[in-house]
Amino acid sequence: MPAKPTTDADAASSAVPADPSAANPSAALPADPSAAVPAEAVTPLVRGIDVLLRLTEAGGTLSPSGLERATGLARSTVDRIAATLARMGYVRLDGRDVVLAPRLMELGNAYLSALRLPALLDARADALADALDESVSLAVADHDGIRFIHQATRRRAMSLSFRIGDLLPAERTAPGPLFATEWTQEEWRAWREHRATDPENRDFPAVPPLRHAFAGGEFERRAAAAAADGWALDDQLIEPGLVAVSVPVRDPHTGRIACAANVVSHTSRHTAADLRDTLLPRLREAVRAMEDDLREVPPARPAAVPTGLAAWTGASKQELGREFVESLARGLTVLTSFGEGRAELTLTEVAQATGLARATARRALITYEHLGLVRTSGRVFEPTPRVLALGFPPLSRVSLPEIAAPHMAELAARVHESTSLAVLSGEDIQYTARVATSRVMSVNITLGTRLPAYATSMGRVLLADLPPAERPLPLPLRPLTPHTVTDPGALARVLDGVRDRGHALVDEELEEGLRSIAVPVHDRTGRVVAALNVALHVARRTVEECERDILPELRATADRIEGDLRVAGRFTRVPVS
Repeated sequence: MPAKPTTDADAASSAVPADPSAANPSAALPADPSAAVPAEAVTPLVRGIDVLLRLTEAGGTLSPSGLERATGLARSTVDRIAATLARMGYVRLDGRDVVLAPRLMELGNAYLSALRLPALLDARADALADALDESVSLAVADHDGIRFIHQATRRRAMSLSFRIGDLLPAERTAPGPLFATEWTQEEWRAWREHRATDPENRDFPAVPPLRHAFAGGEFERRAAAAAADGWALDDQLIEPGLVAVSVPVRDPHTGRIACAANVVSHTSRHTAADLRDTLLPRLREAVRAMEDDLREVPPARPAAVPTGLAAWTGASKQELGREFVESLARGLTVLTSFGEGRAELTLTEVAQATGLARATARRALITYEHLGLVRTSGRVFEPTPRVLALGFPPLSRVSLPEIAAPHMAELAARVHESTSLAVLSGEDIQYTARVATSRVMSVNITLGTRLPAYATSMGRVLLADLPPAERPLPLPLRPLTPHTVTDPGALARVLDGVRDRGHALVDEELEEGLRSIAVPVHDRTGRVVAALNVALHVARRTVEECERDILPELRATADRIEGDLRVAGRFTRVPVS
């Protein structure tokens, strides 16, 4: 099978339905529901986007029959779209369910890379969150709503549940009145019409439905106050107990609002008045520093563009035939042509970046403009915040064990042995994911189990990545079996060998009869954050067979996990346990 080219964002048309979002208004597509569907819009692309939106709204998982009901599409069409998205790595077909996969985040990453704001301002936002011990977020305007582009949350029993990419109604947030100060009369009209048709905010599934309508003119008055004050409050507008204060971060070149910096708290810690009186000055100071950063940042240097995408889609179509919807795959690759230094692209530049014919790229861009995923200015196209609606919110909270689990299941099925994932916890390793095989005699380990790192293959992989002086080792080293290495000098030499070879094999040192082999899992910075192993009884494979047969499979699986981790960790923090 041809592999889909990596597109890390660091790193046939028939008539379209009259309103592709009518079956579910919460999709909020197209950008202008009253706009006529362009004759050149790509129907399979519209349908594929609809499937991704429904999966996102459902939290990332739906059965094909559930997608059939949600989209109104025929089951055969849903199956072909799901097969195509699975081929692209954007979903997994897990038993009876279609599940969003981390690779889909490359679409949102392309938008966030093009925007640049998260990469430029995240350190300031994180430092403010640490200083205040409160959640801090960055948000941008998305029509009559706001959408989060960065989150620095505090871990508490009552913590912020909003995710990067979540869409909130402008009038129920602190950033909303700030963005409304720049609305045109047409945008105010669109906001009033939308709220008249959706008085409970059902089109915004990230927030609880609005039970009591706001007084007439209230949001307009808040926007006027925000224009005069330069800041805005949210006093429990989303739900009881939640308060926030927001300040605009302005583009130093245009003077317009680039994003809003937002501090969120709970009334058990701060009232809205407290936020204004105690935290607002520090928020304003952080925003001034952010604006200084934007003023001094050099122009973006274009990052490497994806290559070979058009050829890959053609090869996939040839191999899978009717089950692969090539026009959907080609359309989705258009979004990956954007990125850092490529925020605005001409049609020619999109075609060159993707390898698609100009006519194919043009029709995809026309479709995206209708759906509100790109906008045009003269001859150039740029992605909009709405791209984040394609799977980013549920995937932005994915953990490393969740990323690894499907790859580990495939590994266990190939080698017919149990496989585990572990992280370093003090002097021990702690198991965070495991896929066991069914055997009469098997390794009995449960999640959360801790074992001494020095005597395990995963522990040695993790210890080998650390400088010798920083390796947490219990001294003296206790012999667990007659084979356990207990001499510190000998263990240091073993760990040096593990670092050089890139794997560890431990033979009956933890428990007699137990043999295991492990490889490291690196994050996008190259740091070893976890270890992946296969453990088995010594009677089943020799040391030589483990290195010949299992080690290549382990390394290939670690490569796949790292590929997903690079995409998922571009603009989010991926918990390792």
